[in-house]
Amino acid sequence: MLEAGMSEPRLLENDEPPPVRVLRAEGPSDLFFTADHAGRKIPRRLGRLGVPEPELTRHIAWDIGIRGVTERLSAAFDATAVVQTYSRLVIDCNRSPGVPGSIPPISEHTPIPGNVGLTEADRAARVAEIFKPYHDRIAALLDARGAAGRRTIYIAMHSFTPVFKGESRAMEVGVLYNRDTRLALILLDLLRAEGDLTVGDNAPYAVSDVSDYGVPVHAERRGLAHVEIEIRQDLIADAQGEAAWAERMARLLAAADARLKAAG
Repeated sequence: MLEAGMSEPRLLENDEPPPVRVLRAEGPSDLFFTADHAGRKIPRRLGRLGVPEPELTRHIAWDIGIRGVTERLSAAFDATAVVQTYSRLVIDCNRSPGVPGSIPPISEHTPIPGNVGLTEADRAARVAEIFKPYHDRIAALLDARGAAGRRTIYIAMHSFTPVFKGESRAMEVGVLYNRDTRLALILLDLLRAEGDLTVGDNAPYAVSDVSDYGVPVHAERRGLAHVEIEIRQDLIADAQGEAAWAERMARLLAAADARLKAAG
């Protein structure tokens, strides 16, 4: 028990990276990128969460390749991008705190011992020091853009594993959405017109208020046109793949935004 006057111990030590990194905060582009699962760091106090190091290089820990793609898209458009630093195994920044999967005791088939038997204080620390600063920064940037009367298109960037729980996924890219289909349907049409892609329509996942946080909370509540993009991770697992997909998505997102503007 802590003595009177002492504060709860922090999860992140002073020399550890902050949970959020912002690229081009003042970027003039209408496009606004997020990457909820861009990093795989684990706070020093948590060790490896009891997980063997090779497991922490897999998709269970982060969205492989998506940081590089997002950074390149931010540069291509001179657009703001908000990138998360810590592993989704510590806390998933695309789940509401408290829902199943927010702090998973098992991910796919891998047990996460460091997520078992947590106290309310343990959980609260992960929310307060990782989840909340990340989403507070997104909210502050979006609110500032709204106050300035700026047009904003919210684009959530993710990658997915080619095989999940033994099920093979043949698609190369997925376009995800919830209630608002304005941008998603345009992007689906453009991706299919490429002629060399198998494109998922709300696949390999579908966005919902329960399974997702970024799109429902930041985009839908503000009435922002938006889309969640999922790229198969083996296609962006190295710098060459990241660059190729960033170039392709930059071209298609520019075309999609032009169509969106024309539609009013």
